[in-house]
Amino acid sequence: MSKSVKNRNIVQLIIAVASVIIISYISSFIYWRIDLTSEKRYTLSEVSKNTLKDLKDVVYVKVYLDGDMPIGFKRMQKSLKETLDEFRIYSGENIQYEFINPSESTNQKVRDAIFKDLIDKGLEPTNIQVRDKEGGNTQRMLYPGAIISFKGKDIPVNLLHNNPALSGDENINLSIQNFEFYLIDAILKLSTEKLPKLAFILGHGELDQYESGDIDKKLSEYYDTYRVEINGDFKALDPYNVVIIAGPQQPMPEADKLVVDQYIMRGGKVLWFVDPVAVNIDSLSQGASTLAYINQHNLDDQLFRYGVRLNPSLIQDAQCAIIPVNTSLPGQSSHFVASPWVYYPLMSASGNSPITRNLNMIRAQFISPIDTVGGNSSVKKAVLLTSSRYSRTLNVPLLVNLAEVSRRLNEREFNRSNIPVAVLLEGNFESVFQNRPLSKYNHEHPFEFKPSSVFTKMIVVSDADIIRNEVRRRPDGAYVSPLGYDRYTKQTFGNKDLVINMVKYLDDNIGLMNLRTRDFKLRMLDKQKISESRFAWQLFNLVVPSALLIFGGLIWLYFRKRKFTR
Repeated sequence: MSKSVKNRNIVQLIIAVASVIIISYISSFIYWRIDLTSEKRYTLSEVSKNTLKDLKDVVYVKVYLDGDMPIGFKRMQKSLKETLDEFRIYSGENIQYEFINPSESTNQKVRDAIFKDLIDKGLEPTNIQVRDKEGGNTQRMLYPGAIISFKGKDIPVNLLHNNPALSGDENINLSIQNFEFYLIDAILKLSTEKLPKLAFILGHGELDQYESGDIDKKLSEYYDTYRVEINGDFKALDPYNVVIIAGPQQPMPEADKLVVDQYIMRGGKVLWFVDPVAVNIDSLSQGASTLAYINQHNLDDQLFRYGVRLNPSLIQDAQCAIIPVNTSLPGQSSHFVASPWVYYPLMSASGNSPITRNLNMIRAQFISPIDTVGGNSSVKKAVLLTSSRYSRTLNVPLLVNLAEVSRRLNEREFNRSNIPVAVLLEGNFESVFQNRPLSKYNHEHPFEFKPSSVFTKMIVVSDADIIRNEVRRRPDGAYVSPLGYDRYTKQTFGNKDLVINMVKYLDDNIGLMNLRTRDFKLRMLDKQKISESRFAWQLFNLVVPSALLIFGGLIWLYFRKRKFTR
C-alpha cells in the first residue's frame, strides 16, 4: 500500500471518529424521538409540556406499585415509568420518582402499619390474587397509586380506574391512558399558589352544607368554596370562577335571576342542578305513596333563553337502582327485600365528552327530561347524560306508590330511548332580561347591563339528587355519606367524578380536560379462538420446527455427499 493511500485512510478514520463524537455531543443537548403508535401514546400534550416546563421546584412521586404482581399491574408499572421518564425530560429534572413495594417487609406488623398509613393518606387498596410457589392462589392487597409531594405538600393519586361494568384488562387499559391526566392534574393542584373561588348559591331552598357536604369537601382540593346568598347584590358573584345552583325548591326572585344572568353575560360559569318535579322522599319512606308535582323554581324562562327546556315529567327506566322494600304484613317484624325502583334510573354517560368519558353509571332519583331549544347558532349544545334504551316518561301531578315495585315491567311500555337529562352549553348567550325594565330589580342603582355574553359555558342537569349525598342524622350530629355510594348494594356510582369533571371542564382554560379523551387501543387476543385452535397451534409449534430442522439436515447431507464423492 502506498504512503498516500495509507495517509488518506488515516484521515478518513479520524474524520469518521470526530464526526461520531461531535454528533454524540450535539445529540446530548437535543431530545427527539419519533412516536410511531397510531394513538400517539408516547407523546405528551402541550398542556403537560408547559406545566412541566413551568415547575420551579422538584416534584417527588412515590409510586406504590412494585413487587410480585399480576401481569396487568406490571404493564401498568411499565407504562407509568415511561410516562414519568417523559415528564423528567420536559421538567428539567424537576420530576423525581421511585417505585415502592409496600408489602416488602416480612414483618406483618410493619406491613399493616404501612397499609394503614397509605389508606390514611388517601390511597385506595384493591384485592388481587397471586399464584404462590406451590401452585395455589393467595390474596393480597395492592395499592395502585402514588403520593406526590411538592414544597412540603402531599397529595394522593389513585391510578387504578375501576368500572364494575368493564373487565380487568379494560380497566387497566383505561387507567394507563389516564396516567398523564391524573399526574398533571395533581401537579397543577399542588403548584397552584392561590386557589380560585367557587360558590354554592343559597336562599332559595338549595341543598344545605350537609346534603352537598361530600362534593364540597372534594371541590375544596381545587377551590376555596363558599356559601353565598345573592339577595339582589350585583357584585355578589363577581369573585367566583364557578357558581353551583343545586336544588332550588323555592321561586328565585327576579332580582337574583338578574344577578346570575349578568354574571353569565360577563363570562361566568354556572352548573345548574334543577328539579322540574318535586317529590318528598321522606313522605314516601314513611308511607306507601307520595305526590309528585311541578317544582316552582321560577327558572324556566331563563334556562329556555339559554337553550334548554326542563320538562315537568318523570322518567321511569328499566335500568335502575334497587331499594329495600318492607314486604311484611302489618303487625309482623320487618322483612326488607331489595327491589328495582324505576324512578331511580342508572344513567348512561356519553363516551365522547371529556366530562363523562369512561365514568361509572350515574345514579339519579326522580329525574326529568331536558329538551334543547332556541335558534341561537352561537351556542353549541352537547348531551352528557341520557336514560337507557328502555325508558318512558310520566306527566305530573302523579301519585308515586311503593306498590309499583311488585308490578312486572312491560317492555312495550318502556318504548323511549336515550332521553337527555344533562346538557352542556357553550357559546355566546343572550340575556333573558333584554328589553325588560330593570329599575325595580336593581333598586335604581346604576350598573352596566350586558344584553349578550362573551364566550362562556354552563351545564344544566334535571336532577339535584345527582349532586346530593345521603345524610344520616345521629344524636352526635349528621353523618355525610360519600356521594354516589349506595349502602344497600355497597357500590359507588360515578356521581362524584361526574360533578368534579363538570366543574373542571367549565373552568378549564388550558385544555387539561382534553387529556381524558385519549384512547389507547386494547389489542387483546380472542380467547375463544385461542381455546378452539389451541391443539392445532401446539401441534404446529412442535412439528414444524422439527420438520424444518430435519429437512435442512437432509439438504446439508445431500450437498456434502455430492461434494466429497466427486
